[in-house]
Amino acid sequence: MVKEAIIRSKIDASELALTDKLIYINRVSKVLKGGKRLSFAALVVTGDGAGHVGIGVGKSNEVPEAINKAGAVARKHLIKVEMAGNTIPYESRAKFGAADVLLKPAAPGIGIIAGGSVRAIVEAAGVKDILTKSLGSANKTNVAKAVILALSQIKNPQIEKGRRLAIPVPVAADGGATNG
Repeated sequence: MVKEAIIRSKIDASELALTDKLIYINRVSKVLKGGKRLSFAALVVTGDGAGHVGIGVGKSNEVPEAINKAGAVARKHLIKVEMAGNTIPYESRAKFGAADVLLKPAAPGIGIIAGGSVRAIVEAAGVKDILTKSLGSANKTNVAKAVILALSQIKNPQIEKGRRLAIPVPVAADGGATNG
């Protein structure tokens, strides 16, 4: 199985009014000869509530330092979320590791039907109405990466329709379409 890479575009974080939200802190202990050494890993989501969102993981021996590192990583890896009003234009599903996430558009007024890290990410992106289901692993980091992957796969339907119409279909000499 080949892991899918998260598609990231270069978005200038200094031009956006971003807010950070801590999703999860993991305490990690390493056993050494002299005893246990504690460190912390923080998962942070950042977004402007208008279609830009990013996640980051930071690790450090101190909690505030881990959170700051995670926020910096999240600002570096922002994506643009295509929206149709207050929801997403169509259904999207993505898998990262053993975490599998399904995102579906919802009617106006439904709200955010999501839990855990999925809710934090879609709220930070500015989505107001969405139905979600987390399938597979409940690992917060992998679920968050699967949500970002699913949101990055969504394209603007009008642009995609125009792009498909602009691509000529190869036609064989006998008048039938070719298989390639």
